Amino acid sequence: MALTPVEAAGLAALAAIVLGSTGGALAQEEGWHYSPLAGEGDRAALGCAYKSTPESFTCIAVRCEDDFSVGVHLHTSRPGGDAGRWRLDVDRETGLEIDAKPDGTPYHAKVAGEVTDVIEALKNGGVAYLDPKAGPALPTNGIPLTGSLYAINQALYFCAPKVGSGDEVTAVDGQDGAGDEAGEGRAEE
Repeated sequence: MALTPVEAAGLAALAAIVLGSTGGALAQEEGWHYSPLAGEGDRAALGCAYKSTPESFTCIAVRCEDDFSVGVHLHTSRPGGDAGRWRLDVDRETGLEIDAKPDGTPYHAKVAGEVTDVIEALKNGGVAYLDPKAGPALPTNGIPLTGSLYAINQALYFCAPKVGSGDEVTAVDGQDGAGDEAGEGRAEE
């Protein structure tokens, strides 16, 4: 039995609502995974705190930016937004002071400056605690870092430079591989 145009439009609207709400729920799911936020695909790894829900969440994203640099973003449900000064403690040992600025990504703020130490701590720790230096406290805290190394490396794989760095060794005889001695390559037929 064929659907009328009104029934088809209603069904399409229902499907959009279901798919849209599923993406939002996944975006704030506890642990590390690809970021399902709009336009992100596999370019970002998103790690969210224990007991995060679509209504109450604390997340950190490690993202391959449009210019192929690497960025760290904050994404929380904290009233007043995520811009400002923060302290990131990993395993209650590594304390990093970070400054987050509003940006045009699907996240709420981007960590300014060099982020290498932040990324290394997130990849190699057990639990990260994110605390604002001022303003309202976070609704949830304690981001498990289990799986963060894999998720971050997967997201940043496409950020790696694909152009030669100048350190490549070319074949001496121009035939097979680096380091071949002249005449060692396969004979041309």
